[in-house]
Amino acid sequence: MLRTRNPVHALSASDRDAALEVCSRDLAANVFVAARLLEGVLTTQPGTVLGHKVDGRLQSLCWSSANLVPVEADDQSLAWFADRVRRWRRQCASILGPADQVTELWRLLQPTWGPARAVRTAQPLMSIMEPPSSLGVELDPRVRPARLDEVHLVMPAAAHMFEGEIGYKPYTGSGAAYRQALLALIERGHTFVVVEDGAVVFKADVGSVALGCAQIQGVWLAPHLRGQGLATGLMASVVEQVMQTRARWVTLYVNDFNTSARATYRGVGFTDVGTFSTVLL
Repeated sequence: MLRTRNPVHALSASDRDAALEVCSRDLAANVFVAARLLEGVLTTQPGTVLGHKVDGRLQSLCWSSANLVPVEADDQSLAWFADRVRRWRRQCASILGPADQVTELWRLLQPTWGPARAVRTAQPLMSIMEPPSSLGVELDPRVRPARLDEVHLVMPAAAHMFEGEIGYKPYTGSGAAYRQALLALIERGHTFVVVEDGAVVFKADVGSVALGCAQIQGVWLAPHLRGQGLATGLMASVVEQVMQTRARWVTLYVNDFNTSARATYRGVGFTDVGTFSTVLL
C-alpha cells in the first residue's frame, strides 16, 4: 500500500502574509510566532515554520525549532505535523501553545519522544487592554528599561528565574551565548528592571511584539522581596510602559499552580482569555 504524501511543507518568505493571517485568528495565543514572522524568520531561518495548506489555502502552522508551537492546528494538521517532526526529538526542548493543540500533538509524539520531564497541562493565558493606571492601580516608579551596561546585573536574575521555572541552568561555562541573548532584549528596550544596591531585584521581558499585541515573559522578583505586596505595582508599571511604547494589548501566560503570580496579574487588571500547556522534554 502506498503511503500518502505528507502535505506539510516548510514555508518561504512568499508565505509570510498568509501565515500572519493564520496567527491573527487568535493573536493573544499566537503572538510568539507572529513576531518571529515579522522579524523575517522565513528568510533568515528557512525551514523553521511548517505550514499545512488545504486546497491551496494555508490552514495552520507549526513553529519547529528548539520548541514546537502549533498555530490554529486541528487534529488533521497536528497528525501531519507530528509525522513531519517525529525524527526531530533531539532538536526540541519543549512543546508549548494552546492546551488543546499541545495535548493532541504530545499524544501523537509521546510514543517515540517520551517520557517528558514535566507536563504543565493548564497555564492560564491572560490579557489586558486597558492601562493599569486607568483601572486605579498604582504604578511603581522605579521600573525602567535596562541599560546595555547593566547586562551583568540582569544575567544572574534571568538565570535564577530560568532555573526556577524550567528546572536547570540556562547555560554552562561563561554563558556568552546567553549573555548575548539578554543583550539583544536590552538593546531593543524589551527588558524592564528595578536596580537596588548594585543588583537587579525585579525584571520582566517583552518576549514578542506583533500586530499591536505584546507578550511579557521572564517575570522575576528577588526572593527577599516576595510576599510584601510589591509585585502588583511593579508589573503594572511594566504593562503601562509596554502599552506606551510597544503595543496597547499585553498578554502573558502563567502556571496554574503559581497562585501568587496569578493574583498579582489579576490585581494589575489581567483576565483569563485561554489556556496554554507546556511539555518540557
